[in-house]
Amino acid sequence: MARIYFDNAATTPLDPEVVSAMSDTLMHVYGNPSSIHAEGRMARTSIEAARKTVANAIGASMAEVFFTSCGTESNNMAIKCAVRDLGVRRIISSPTEHHCGTHAIEAVQKSDAVAVEWFNVDHQGKIDPAELDRLLAAQPGVKTLVTLMHANNEIGTMIDLEAVAAVCKTHDAYFHTDTVQTIGHFPINVSQTPIHFLAGSAHKFHGPKGIGFVYINSDVHINPFIDGGGQERNMRSGTENISGIVGLAKALDLAYTSMDERRAHISDLRHYMMERLSAAVPGLQFNGDYQGRALYTVLSVSFPPSPKNEMLILNLDIAGISASGGSACSSGAEKGSHVLEAIGADPDRKSVRFSFSHFNTKEEVDAVVEKVKGMV
Repeated sequence: MARIYFDNAATTPLDPEVVSAMSDTLMHVYGNPSSIHAEGRMARTSIEAARKTVANAIGASMAEVFFTSCGTESNNMAIKCAVRDLGVRRIISSPTEHHCGTHAIEAVQKSDAVAVEWFNVDHQGKIDPAELDRLLAAQPGVKTLVTLMHANNEIGTMIDLEAVAAVCKTHDAYFHTDTVQTIGHFPINVSQTPIHFLAGSAHKFHGPKGIGFVYINSDVHINPFIDGGGQERNMRSGTENISGIVGLAKALDLAYTSMDERRAHISDLRHYMMERLSAAVPGLQFNGDYQGRALYTVLSVSFPPSPKNEMLILNLDIAGISASGGSACSSGAEKGSHVLEAIGADPDRKSVRFSFSHFNTKEEVDAVVEKVKGMV
C-alpha cells in the first residue's frame, strides 16, 4: 500500500503544474534579473509577473510585496525591523506563536530592551480582542507591535483577523500577522483589513521550499533587512530565486482559483476523520477551537493516557502513515509542545496532528483509523 501523507501543515507535496512551471523556468529563464540584456529582462519579467499574482491574491499593490526565502525570514524581518526602524518599544504576542515568532521576539527583547507582553490564551488557544484593547489602552504613548498568527500551526485555532486589526488601528499600533498556514486556504485582503506586515511561505500551499514573501504596507518605511546589491527594491539583497518565485506564484494562483472546491473537500475529510476516530477510540478528544474558528486543514487529536502513546508517531510511520506531534520545526526536540503547554493540555495524553490537502481521500482516512485502532 502506498504511504498516506497526513502532515500537510509541515509541508505540502508540489503540485504537478507547479513542477512544470518551475522546470520551464529553470531551463529557459536563466538570466540574472539585475542584468539589462535580453536574458536578464526575461528573468525580471518573470519575477514581476509573479509579484503581481501575489499582490492581486491578497489585495496589495506590487510595491508592497517582497520575496524572501521563507515564512521564518519574513516574520523575522517584520519583527526585528519594526523594533530597529519604527521605534517599537513594546511587543504584544501570544505564547502559542510559532517559534520563529517567539524566538525573534525574545531576541529583540534581549538586544533592544523591548518590553514584551504575552496574551493569556484559553484552553482552546483563543485570544480575546477585548484584552488586546485593554493592553493597548494602558500605555497609549508607547509604540507597540502586535504580532499574532492567523492560524496556529499545531492546533488550528484562528484569531479574528479583522477584529484584531481594527483594535490595532484604533490604538495606532503596528500589526504583523503570520499567515503561513492560511495563505491559499482563506481569502485575505489587506486593502480592507489594516495590516502592516504579513508573511507567507510557498511550501504550505503546494509550492516549493526555500521561497516565501512578506507584505509590507506602503505607509511603513523600514531599512533593508539584508544588505548587498539592492535586490527586491533594496529591501532584501541577493540574486533572486527565479524558479522558486515562479513556483510560488503558480501555486498561489492555483490555490485561489480552486479555493472553494478545495476547502469543501478538505473540510469534509476533516469532519469525516473526527467522526471515525471518535467512534473508534473511547476517551478521544480534540485540541483547539476545532468546532469554531479553526484551520480546516488541521486536526489535533488528543489520545487518552496509554503506555503505547509514546511510540504512536513512530508506529504510524512504520505503518506507512505520515503525521506529527506538532510543529515540524520542533519535532526532534525532547521538550513537549509549547502550544499544548500554553493551553493547559493534559501531559499524560498524547496529541497527534493530522493535516490534510485536496490530494487526500476518505479511503486514506479509513485506512488511518483502522491502523490507529490497533495501536491505542
